[in-house]
Amino acid sequence: MQLGINLGYWGAGMDADNLAVAKEADRLGYAVCWAAEAYGSDAATVLSWVAAQTERMDVGSAIFQIPARQPTMTAMTAATLDSLSGGRFRLGLGVSGPQVSEGWYGVKFDKPLARTREYVEIVRRAMTRERLSYEGAHWTLPLPGGPGKPLKLTVHPEREHIPLYIAAIGPKNLEQTGEIADGALLIFPSAEHLEDTAIKHVRAGREKAGLTMDGFDVCPTVPLALGEDKDVTALADMFRPYTALYVGGMGSRKQNFYNQLAQRMGYEREAAEIQDKYLAGDKEGAAAAIPHQLIDQTTLLGSVDRIADRMKAYAAAGVTTLTLAPAGFTLDERIAALRAGTDAAERAGVA
Repeated sequence: MQLGINLGYWGAGMDADNLAVAKEADRLGYAVCWAAEAYGSDAATVLSWVAAQTERMDVGSAIFQIPARQPTMTAMTAATLDSLSGGRFRLGLGVSGPQVSEGWYGVKFDKPLARTREYVEIVRRAMTRERLSYEGAHWTLPLPGGPGKPLKLTVHPEREHIPLYIAAIGPKNLEQTGEIADGALLIFPSAEHLEDTAIKHVRAGREKAGLTMDGFDVCPTVPLALGEDKDVTALADMFRPYTALYVGGMGSRKQNFYNQLAQRMGYEREAAEIQDKYLAGDKEGAAAAIPHQLIDQTTLLGSVDRIADRMKAYAAAGVTTLTLAPAGFTLDERIAALRAGTDAAERAGVA
């Protein structure tokens, strides 16, 4: 099991710290550094900045939002980043959610599975540098009846095949991800529930494509907070606002994939209460309604030994790249958490 790091969103006042964390992760031998985007910082610019100041670890988009870019633009960006980084880029894609897709990009959030499949097909064709023609339900290249003609990518990527990941939560999306991608980007992963909530669906997609799980990267992001085991409850409380935002406020009442995931993990009543309170404007009440066990199962909390035990569970559950989001109020605390991740993985014998 490899270790990765997720820097989250840029521009939140911690940019210099994020770069320092990325450099330390590179020095420690982390495999990949991911960056996110929503409707603030874009991931491509952040990744080029990080790649320019690191030497060994990959940089990856977690995620490039599908409604934000034409698929050929994504192919151009991927090829450019792979070339500039010396073959260290991983392409992560996702459909985002209805609020961002329709509110920020003006793109209707419909048929996300079909759109993702076409998008991946176009990106992969473009990356082969063949002259590109495509006829689908969502994209047609070139447009018929006009001056457009089939073009080919002029940039030569460093590698013929850039690893492609899809951020997936729901069973159908996970199955399609197993079928068409090289890896799955997961969130709120519980080692105890990972087989039922994610991996069995990915495996079904791999089997549909005549493939096994060999070579497929199961890549969840897990927040990490270092401390004494006696303080685990307080450490978990650090992540209550984060969990409440996703389980309670992401998407809409009918289309909140994170809320549905919490339900599939056995927290049906609690997920409904968190959402009701969050959407009513009671964010503190929503955070307070989160069961401690839900946070503890989906984070790494406590001492290096306790974190090592949890890492063993993730490795046994089928995780191949465990991406850490080290928490701390200062840069020194985040660096300490990052180093604890390395120590725990070595102690657990999983990396």
